[in-house]
Amino acid sequence: MSVNSNDIIEENEAVTNFREYLRIPSVQPNINYDKCVEFLRRQAGSLNLPVRVLQMVPNKPIVLITWAGTQPSLPSLLLNSHMDVVPVYPEKWKYDPFGAEKDANGNIYGRGAQDMKCVGIQYIECARRLMRDGRKLRRTVHMLFVPDEEIGGADGMGEFVKSEEFRSLNVGCALDEGMASPGEEFVLFNGERSIWHLHVHCPGTPGHGSLLLPDTAGEKLNTVINKFMARRQQEKNKLIANPNLTIGDVTTINLTMLKGGVQNNVVPPELIVGFDCRLSVDTDHEEFEKWAKSVCQEAGKECWIEFQRKFKRIPITPVDSSNKWWGVLKNILVDQLGLKLKPEIFPGGTDSRYLRDIGIPAFGFSPMNHTPVLLHDHNEYLNEKVFLRGIDIYCQLIPALANL
Repeated sequence: MSVNSNDIIEENEAVTNFREYLRIPSVQPNINYDKCVEFLRRQAGSLNLPVRVLQMVPNKPIVLITWAGTQPSLPSLLLNSHMDVVPVYPEKWKYDPFGAEKDANGNIYGRGAQDMKCVGIQYIECARRLMRDGRKLRRTVHMLFVPDEEIGGADGMGEFVKSEEFRSLNVGCALDEGMASPGEEFVLFNGERSIWHLHVHCPGTPGHGSLLLPDTAGEKLNTVINKFMARRQQEKNKLIANPNLTIGDVTTINLTMLKGGVQNNVVPPELIVGFDCRLSVDTDHEEFEKWAKSVCQEAGKECWIEFQRKFKRIPITPVDSSNKWWGVLKNILVDQLGLKLKPEIFPGGTDSRYLRDIGIPAFGFSPMNHTPVLLHDHNEYLNEKVFLRGIDIYCQLIPALANL
């Protein structure tokens, strides 16, 4: 059974705000962000904090809520989250994916429950609690809500970091999204793989499907697929051989698209295969590109690669004694709160890459353990108690970082 949305008299204010945010269907593509902006303006007003709405690209608003520190000249702390969510298949959901229904176990269902409207609200509710307690922070804290992360973030964080408005924030360190963990441990991400989306074009001799024509697109395509799948298997073998590795530690290659042909009895003039490649942080980009081009040469003349995305290598954020921010984070989460913390390389892509690329330390951390990983999945949910505990954790972590 679900808890009726009207039965919220005893519900925690933070949970009520979380559920309201989830009910805003900010779904890719072609999002109208107006309702998100209006909601966040109200939240800023309830905190009596200034809010700015910036637009680097038309119809792509960036919402910035600022809590000024007592020493505003110090580099600031940035708390980043994104407003957009991925599409849904409503027929696959137990409840309305934008109904924010809460079941008898306290599980709150909704697209964005884990990715990542939860974290945006946790930032706000942490600030609310600290301000109610009369806490003062040395460093200014900026709560940032950006658009379009789910489609690469180019028009959101990607453009924002290039702006004078961003430079004026004087960011010293950033927190961004992480991922749920099914077990006791919490996962923290200090780096990301490089996303390469590529299409391999295989032109060939066209003709009648009853013939054995030379140099066909199908033969070239077969070679390309076999070579890419063989390298994929090499990476799978690394994971199998070393249980200490995670998916973020290896390069992933997945065949995601096939295009070409008009009907079964016509040999096409071209076939195209698309691959999603995520290059591990220790992969030599130049070597990988040379290898991919050599596959084309081996497949046959005139095969070529079209890059849809080709992200450069971005340095990881150090998690050692060289990074003072990591020292504070570890002290709070591990030494004081006793959490089991596991640094990893994020398997997907987040807006943190734009921050790390300009030298800002960024940590991907969503305080959700004992929670199945359901980002982009059907029936995405987050338990009420896990959500509230996350606020407790942030109420220890954020002041420590802001008072460094």
